[in-house]
Amino acid sequence: MKKFCLFLFFLFPFASPAQLLNDADIQQVILKATDKIYNYEFDEAEEYIRQVKVKYPQHPVVPVLKAVQMYWQFLPLNENKSATAQYMSYLNQGIALSKKLLDRNENDPEGVFFALASHGYLAMKYHYDDETMKAVGEAQKAYGYLKKGFKLMEKNPEFYFSTGLYNYYIERYPADHPVSKPLLLFFQDGDMALGLKQMETASRRGLFTRTETAIYLSHIYLEHESQPARAAYFMKPLADKYPKNPIFNLECAEGLVQSGRYREAQPYLERLQKMPQRFLAMPVSTLEGLIEEKLNGDLKGAAEKYQAAIKLPMNAVFTKQYAAHSYSGLARIAAQTGDRNRAKSMYKKALDLAGYKSTIREAKSYLKS
Repeated sequence: MKKFCLFLFFLFPFASPAQLLNDADIQQVILKATDKIYNYEFDEAEEYIRQVKVKYPQHPVVPVLKAVQMYWQFLPLNENKSATAQYMSYLNQGIALSKKLLDRNENDPEGVFFALASHGYLAMKYHYDDETMKAVGEAQKAYGYLKKGFKLMEKNPEFYFSTGLYNYYIERYPADHPVSKPLLLFFQDGDMALGLKQMETASRRGLFTRTETAIYLSHIYLEHESQPARAAYFMKPLADKYPKNPIFNLECAEGLVQSGRYREAQPYLERLQKMPQRFLAMPVSTLEGLIEEKLNGDLKGAAEKYQAAIKLPMNAVFTKQYAAHSYSGLARIAAQTGDRNRAKSMYKKALDLAGYKSTIREAKSYLKS
């Protein structure tokens, strides 16, 4: 549910013929704000958001934009209680202001969209906190709004994103979180292959959704589809456009490393090493270990990098999988040196943390051998 029902506000410029969407100047201001947010230029983003608020003080776009800024500015958000509380406050403001639009017209496209976006962000927050029932509850609230977008794809390619994301995750999420299945019985069935196809269409034809689509496709291809080269294909342009964004650079570096393009990954790793976010130290050490192991054949050097990584603090949202990668690396090294007991121990630890299907398959295969 990173990335189920997180249908971001970037769709809104095509969601409505009403008020804000007839305002081409404000649309450009909002695009500039999002570019600044993505590239960690938050003071500049604030100025653009202020311009929107002056013209549309009671529109849900303002608190939703602020929520997006909070998400990136205080990454990882789940480690900052104060920022998390403010983030949720903005989203609840977005819901309240959306309901005012819907009270006047239950089919108001802007009200529908921003209610959908706000509930989607709350769903993501609860998912990150391992509160599956609450996450599904928010997704259920968003579902009625979401269905309206299913019929709009041919008229507007931006909706390939939300529809494709739904088609993929309505099947993937309950497969990974069985406890959610009873709550999703009344949701329309999806199709993962079709969902990927629709999102790839959005990545080519969308304008406002292109960046968000690339983020989700990169994550899906890394975690679920075991196609790191496809992940790098979608994430590298974002890392190049937004060089200050830690997640774009990290997922780009990982996609390149996991697909064997080690030297291409090096500039992004060097960029990450200079960034201030403390949570980056673990994944950088892990990826450097993979390069030592896979490219240089230096098992000792790789083991040192992996050991250093697992000693660092772990963030459940952003770095848990890298800990799993490090344990898997230590397991492979132990297996190569004939220490089967240690290899099994390391793979068991990897399984406790792994989310990537490729990591899970590797560990299970060895433990069964």
